[in-house]
Amino acid sequence: MSGGQGQAAGGAGEGPVADSGRPLGDVYEWFRRGQRLLAEGHPAAAEQLLARAATAEPDSKSIRETLARAQFDGGRYAEAADNFRAVAQADPSDDYAQFGWGIAAARLGDFETSVEHLALAVAMRPQDEHYRKALRHSRATLAARAGAFGPLQPGAPGYVPPQPDQPNQPDQPKSTDEDEQA
Repeated sequence: MSGGQGQAAGGAGEGPVADSGRPLGDVYEWFRRGQRLLAEGHPAAAEQLLARAATAEPDSKSIRETLARAQFDGGRYAEAADNFRAVAQADPSDDYAQFGWGIAAARLGDFETSVEHLALAVAMRPQDEHYRKALRHSRATLAARAGAFGPLQPGAPGYVPPQPDQPNQPDQPKSTDEDEQA
């Protein structure tokens, strides 16, 4: 950073830091600063503070859920899924944790897990359009992968061209005895 604005001056890092490298304040203050950083669009900085808070208070649902949000927003989907899973397993009725686990799983390409947890979130909060939309998308992806909409066309994501040495490709006609005699 330029102009002498380091972390101690309130940059986008962890905030004020003691000589030991540990953020100043207590766990609650780390949590609140992490929330603020996340809200301001700094998920990586928020994750640093929230990870420290989660280490200090591993059973805190609020800290772990906010850490998972920071990880998700920072593109760290596997870590986010792990933290959302921990919250959902500790409290299976937490619809937001189920939703977070579901969307993180979708980002990782695990649509079976995604549908399972998004369906739970929708069942708990059916009026939430975000939950319903995410569930529709994951279900549509599973259906497309299963071929429910016909074979993938060239250029579509996931399209694999037929191999000439593999007989009877689903999108190629099967040969008959009449074809061989001609």
